[in-house]
Amino acid sequence: MTPPNNGAAGTAAPARVWKRDNAWSAISPAEREAVAAYARDYMAFLSAAKTEREAFTLAVSQAQARGFVDLDSLRDGAQRLEPGMKVYRGCRGKTLLAAVIGKRGFEHGLHLVGGHTDAPRLDAKPVPLYQDGGVALLDTHYYGGIKKYQWVAMPLALHGVVVRQDGTAVQVCIGEDPADPVFTITDLLPHLGKDQAAKPMSEGINGEGLNVLLGSLPAEPADDDPEVKDKVKLGILRWLEKRYGIEEQDFASAELEVVPAGAARDLGLDRSMILGYAHDDRVCAYAALRALFDLEGTPEHTAVVLLCDKEEIGSVGATGMDSVFLENSVTEMIALTDVKDGNLALRRCLERSRMLSADVNALHDPNYPEVSSPNNMAQINAGVVVAKYTGSRGKSGSSDASAEFMAEIRQVFNAAGVVWQSGELGKVDVGGGGTIALFLARYGMDVVDCGVGLFSMHAPWEVAGKLDAYMAYKGYRAFLAHARR
Repeated sequence: MTPPNNGAAGTAAPARVWKRDNAWSAISPAEREAVAAYARDYMAFLSAAKTEREAFTLAVSQAQARGFVDLDSLRDGAQRLEPGMKVYRGCRGKTLLAAVIGKRGFEHGLHLVGGHTDAPRLDAKPVPLYQDGGVALLDTHYYGGIKKYQWVAMPLALHGVVVRQDGTAVQVCIGEDPADPVFTITDLLPHLGKDQAAKPMSEGINGEGLNVLLGSLPAEPADDDPEVKDKVKLGILRWLEKRYGIEEQDFASAELEVVPAGAARDLGLDRSMILGYAHDDRVCAYAALRALFDLEGTPEHTAVVLLCDKEEIGSVGATGMDSVFLENSVTEMIALTDVKDGNLALRRCLERSRMLSADVNALHDPNYPEVSSPNNMAQINAGVVVAKYTGSRGKSGSSDASAEFMAEIRQVFNAAGVVWQSGELGKVDVGGGGTIALFLARYGMDVVDCGVGLFSMHAPWEVAGKLDAYMAYKGYRAFLAHARR
C-alpha cells in the first residue's frame, strides 16, 4: 500500500532553521524610509489621542477626510451599499466600526481587524475634589491593570469631558500644552520610607493613595461666606468655573482621566523605538485604521476595522467587545443590501468571517529572564507577533486559533513580505492575559491574535519598536486585502 503524501521528502521546501532576529538589516533602504514615515504619523496620533474618546474623535475625522460616510445616515435613504463604498458607525463616542464594502456579498464573511483604544489610567471619582494638609487633591479610582507605584512622582495631565446639568459637554485637556501646568501624585521621601520599603511592591502604594495634587494657593472667601475652611479647594473650584464654566456637582456627570503628561518620543540613540503612553493598544488600533485607509481598490471581502472600549476591564458594557455593537452594525449593513432574511445573513456572515485580534504582546526582556520563555517569546524589531493563543496557565481565557487558520495567515504575510514572528506571554505558570479574540470566536469565525510586542506593558510609558509597528500595519493591510480561495 502506498502511504498518503503528507508533505514527504521531495514536496516540501528544504529544511532550514527559523530564526527570530532583529529585522532592520533584512529590509530595503526604501522600506526603512517607509518605517520612519509611518512612525512619525503614528506618534502624532498617539500623542493626540490620550483617551478612548479622543482616539474615536480623531479616527472619525481621519475617516471622513478619506470619504467614509456615517452608516446611520444611510438607514432612511434610498442609497444601497455597493462594492467600494466606505462607511463607519460609532457607539457613544468611544467605539468605532469602519468598513470598505467588498465585491463578495456579506454571506461570504468579513475580513475583520479588531483592537481597543482604552488604556490603563486613573479616573476621577464622582466626588473627587477635596482639601487636606493645605493642598487640594483629586481622588481617583484606577482603571485596568496597573502597578500603582509607577504612577507617583511623575508629571500627569487631565483629559476628559464634563457634562453639565443642562446637557452641554465641556472638553477638558490640561497638562499637554507647554504653557499648561501639570499634576503629580506625591511619594514618600526615603528618609521616612523604611516601612514602605519593607512592603511588597504591590502594597507600597495603595489605590486610595493615588490622589493627584492640584494646587496649594488659598482663595479669599466671598463676603457672604467668610467662614469657608477649604480655601485651597475653593480656589481650584473658582479656576474651573472661570475656565470651563463647571461647578463641583458637575463632577458627578464627568469622565475625567489622569494620564501621563507629554508626547510620544523617539527612544534610543538610533531612534529605532518609540516611548509613549498607551501603545497598548493604540499601536495596533492605529495600524488597523491606517491599513483600512490605505487599501487599494475594492477588496474581495468586506474589510472591517473595529476599535472598541473597555478591553482593559473585561470588554464589558455598551462600548465593550462583549456587547452586541458588532452584531447591530453588521445587521445595519446587511439591511442596506438586497438580502431578505437579515438575521440568517448575519449569522452566516459572522460564522464565515476571518479576524485578526489586534492586541499587543510581551517581548523577551533581558532584564527579566526569569519569566521569559526565550524560544517562544517575541523580540523587539523582529516583526509583528502572531500568537496562536493567549490565556493564563492552562490556556484559561484564550481563543486558540486552528492550525489551518495559522497556515492561512502565514501564507498571507509571507506573500506580502510582512516580517512576523510567533509569540507567547512568558513562562506557562507565571501568569498570562487575554484579548478580545474569544468574544469574536464565539460566532464560529476564525480568529488569531496578531499585534506589536512591547516592553513595560501597562506602565505609564511603554516601549514599542518602530519596525514592529510598521509590520503590524503592513500585515493588517495584506489581510484585509486578501482574497480567499
